Amino acid sequence: MRQPRGDHRGILDPARLRRELRFRRHLPDPALRPWVEHYWLVDWALTTPFTQQVVPHPAVNVVFRRDAAGPESAEVAGVGRTLFTVTLAGTGTVSGIQFRPGGFRPFWGRPVAGLTDRHVPLDTDPAAARAARSVGAAPRCDGTDDERRCALDAFLLGFAPQPDPATAEAMALAEAIRTDRGVLRVDDLARRHGLSVRRLQRLFLDHVGVGPKWVIRRYRLLEAIEQAATGMPDWATLAADLGYSDQAHLARDFAAVTGRTPTGYARSLR
Repeated sequence: MRQPRGDHRGILDPARLRRELRFRRHLPDPALRPWVEHYWLVDWALTTPFTQQVVPHPAVNVVFRRDAAGPESAEVAGVGRTLFTVTLAGTGTVSGIQFRPGGFRPFWGRPVAGLTDRHVPLDTDPAAARAARSVGAAPRCDGTDDERRCALDAFLLGFAPQPDPATAEAMALAEAIRTDRGVLRVDDLARRHGLSVRRLQRLFLDHVGVGPKWVIRRYRLLEAIEQAATGMPDWATLAADLGYSDQAHLARDFAAVTGRTPTGYARSLR
């Protein structure tokens, strides 16, 4: 039986996150699982502000948030190509939806590349407004986990998403990159799947929001971050395994995104 991901890949200080916040994941309704990776729920009651940094996955998120007793906000967060930093204070809740890479396209109804590096208020999208009206004004940040999960299910089912061969193809290709360490070059990926590089590029920009080369590099970097968080690997061997030309290339890529060298990051968690 499928379970929500249990790792903290991309979260740069997972131990502190677990200490300061209540963070958990849930699977969506089975009808939504072709497109949705999981729901993620966060609650906090902080005496001092808490800052967390995340290296984004190549995935779109829809985020409902309420701070203290304020109104609930909602936005679409496109694929972020730079380090995401958020500071939380006081009390609040978040109910988030992480889509599978490529899985947001049937809900958005247009090329996802237009969302890349952007946070767009959900009430500016006509399809989202129709979906919200179809389920009423039920808040997504209140109640038990089951109530919040059901509210997110109802919201997404209001879009009435339909299977689409191009979306399925894009998601399968992104999943191949994620799960197969041997995928290191765009031309190799295209050849394996009988596609031209140009077709592959268009498919990823339309459905994932970024090109396949970026997705390959991001998944390999996320793996390097996870390896650094769990110990001190042999950096030269890891660099070769992940397709970097040498250890210095890995260190440059790592520092460009996280602001720290691999060894500096690993030491910061000890």
